[in-house]
Amino acid sequence: MLNRLLIRNYALIDTLDVRLDQHLNIITGETGAGKSIVLGALGLILGNRVENRYFYDESKKCVIEGHFQINSYGLQPFFSDKDLDYEKETIIRREIVPEGRSRAFINDTPVTLAVLKELGAKLIDIHSQHATLQLKQESFQRQVIDSVAENMPLLRRFGTAYKERDRLRKQIEQLQKQIATAKAEQDYYQFLFEELEQAQLIKGEDKELEEEQQMLENAGLIMQNIGQALNILEEGEGNILQSLREVIFCLKTLSEYIPTARGLLERINSVEIELKDISFEMSGIQQNTDLDENRVEYVNERINTLYHLFKKHQVNSSESLIGIRADIEEKLQRNDDLELKLAELQSENKAKTEECERLGEELTKSRKKVLPNVKRYVEDNLAKLGMSSVQFEIQLEETAELNRYGRDDITFLFAANKGQSPLPIENVASGGELSRVMLVIKSMVAQSSALPTIVFDEIDNGVSGEVALSVGQQLEKLSENMQVLVISHLPQIAARGKTHFKVFKENQVGKAVTSIVQLQKEERVQEIAEMLSGFDPGKAALQNATELIGK
Repeated sequence: MLNRLLIRNYALIDTLDVRLDQHLNIITGETGAGKSIVLGALGLILGNRVENRYFYDESKKCVIEGHFQINSYGLQPFFSDKDLDYEKETIIRREIVPEGRSRAFINDTPVTLAVLKELGAKLIDIHSQHATLQLKQESFQRQVIDSVAENMPLLRRFGTAYKERDRLRKQIEQLQKQIATAKAEQDYYQFLFEELEQAQLIKGEDKELEEEQQMLENAGLIMQNIGQALNILEEGEGNILQSLREVIFCLKTLSEYIPTARGLLERINSVEIELKDISFEMSGIQQNTDLDENRVEYVNERINTLYHLFKKHQVNSSESLIGIRADIEEKLQRNDDLELKLAELQSENKAKTEECERLGEELTKSRKKVLPNVKRYVEDNLAKLGMSSVQFEIQLEETAELNRYGRDDITFLFAANKGQSPLPIENVASGGELSRVMLVIKSMVAQSSALPTIVFDEIDNGVSGEVALSVGQQLEKLSENMQVLVISHLPQIAARGKTHFKVFKENQVGKAVTSIVQLQKEERVQEIAEMLSGFDPGKAALQNATELIGK
């Protein structure tokens, strides 16, 4: 709950320090005294944005500070998740400099407005006249039913499953687009792969074929020169090898007489062996040099095939073509993998959809179960607020498709008088009726909500007399379970407060200043009497005020 609210240099406020009660706190004051200013300051420490740069003293910064007792609200996980120091009495501070920049702190640790707003939503619910418009919204109506049904754990489970299903559906959609694109390219890549596969590519083949082509194209010249060379070496008359053998014979004869001739003989023998080897290899080339026209045609066609593929794929070697063939094969395989992945995702999506359907059915059953209780509670309590003839119905229709909250459309139906057919509440309820319905609903929700504090800004709009008295009693009952702050103009409501504050405006050194003071018992009687009859109330008004407070 909110223990203490400090405001410095904000709007018409120089300095305010308000200490609040844990039950029903009433704030009263003349129109224009500054009650809305206090509410605006409170909104700033709950994460509202700064709408203007309105300072009491333009040379100083504005500071708003709230002290909250939070030890019984299970907020430790929030502080841990946000890396904040947890304190049983947590201090939220907002500072705004004259230039308009603002900073926010939780227990002296700087935080973003998003974090501040998230924590504020767990601590205080501010209900103003504008907030009554929420009652017309389907989302708020559904939240009311879910709160009474205590569906939050189930909603979290459903939300997680629904989010996962949504993620799977997006993945499936993206994958289907990929597969459609892949299928459009499938035939083309398949053709390329088969063309390369049929080519029976061999690493280095292009270079070998080019060499063979060169040899085949010059086979005649090769045969002519090899034949001539062989003739000179060993086949013609007076060939080299024959002459060399004659030299060897001479050296053998000399070696018997001249020792140094033996070395020459060994050297000339080596020359003979080398020349014989050269002749043998040349004979091999001669035998392998084929003038077969079929082979020439095959080599030329094969080279043409490779060159065509080189040009098509913009490469210059058979090794590169082999690499391209492997890449295309991988793409074709990847397409098959996409189909398998799609089947897996569709299976997961089916299971997740079934889970969502099951959890959605549980939500529907849970909601339907509390509808009679909600109807009875609202009608019974509205009767206490002077609306004894009201008819309140809750229409629950199941939608064809799941949404992130299940599959239920919820509509509050309302009729103020007997004999009228209930219609959607946003179409038929007046402002005063909406205020009372909202009060009853907030009271009902508070019984199942852990929200520490609720603020009502002029919840008494459109009510008076006995109805106002009943509204006060309803607020007093609500404050038994939570801290309630009420800004009111009605004495019947003000009299129910456990603690009563008066906001007033006065001139100080030619400048209007808003202040707030906690009223003691006699001051409360005076204030309520003035609310009854105006300034300087008579004995009857004072007596009436005393009786109201005593009730």
